[in-house]
Amino acid sequence: MTSQAQPLIAAADIATFRKEGVVCLRGVLPADWVARLAEGVAENLAHPGPYGKNHAEGSSAYFGDYCNFPRIRVFRDVADKGPLGAMAGELMGSKRAQLFHEHVLVKEPGNGTPTPWHQDQPYYSVDGNQTVSLWVPLDPVVAEVCPKFLAGSHASGKFYVPKRFKTNAALEGDTSQYEPFDGVDEEKEKARLRFWALQPGDAIAFNYKTLHNAPPNTSGNRRRAISFRFVGDDARYAVRSHSVSPPYPEMGLKAAHGAPMPEDWFPVVWQA
Repeated sequence: MTSQAQPLIAAADIATFRKEGVVCLRGVLPADWVARLAEGVAENLAHPGPYGKNHAEGSSAYFGDYCNFPRIRVFRDVADKGPLGAMAGELMGSKRAQLFHEHVLVKEPGNGTPTPWHQDQPYYSVDGNQTVSLWVPLDPVVAEVCPKFLAGSHASGKFYVPKRFKTNAALEGDTSQYEPFDGVDEEKEKARLRFWALQPGDAIAFNYKTLHNAPPNTSGNRRRAISFRFVGDDARYAVRSHSVSPPYPEMGLKAAHGAPMPEDWFPVVWQA
């Protein structure tokens, strides 16, 4: 677990993150960490975990896997020995950061599978405002295939029905507490859309409540990325009335609704 005296993120970027729910951070991950993460992704592809699978519709693969940080050490090292945990704490305004999980996403060239508009928090077994995902690309990303974010959507106070991406059906269980949601009118909301051309070493930081999507990889380049998801001081475990992703209850986690996030499952990777 790391701590540091000097801030890693500019005050203006922190302000943008809190106002818009998303910010692009340039050159924040050194090349040696990018290289080590690429090795970790290669290991993950060669030896998927129990939740690893190809999400693609068609011939071009779209690999996804998560919750492998206990066995693929670099996924945790970059958070506690590297800079990501400290960056998360600064963005959240939290005195400490816990690693919720990592999510590897590899879209091969020409992959036509989009990720529809959604917000992450209803899928997760966590409540709280101090949350952040750091989406870290390991390949150059042209703007056309970068995930898109709706600025300010994290502050709407709304939670939308979490759905299965392939079928558009609500998650199994009771989702009646959420608002219906059919996506974002990108033409109407053009001024609020945020997306960027990216290089390895950049990162996109976004709140769990921020609406976002991911276009197909229509480029000629592979798109390897990892989302590192963190929670802060106000995070509490949430028992949902529907299935959750990652499926921590199925994995054996037992915690009461409203309890602090268990540190044996969600390690503290940084504290002020």
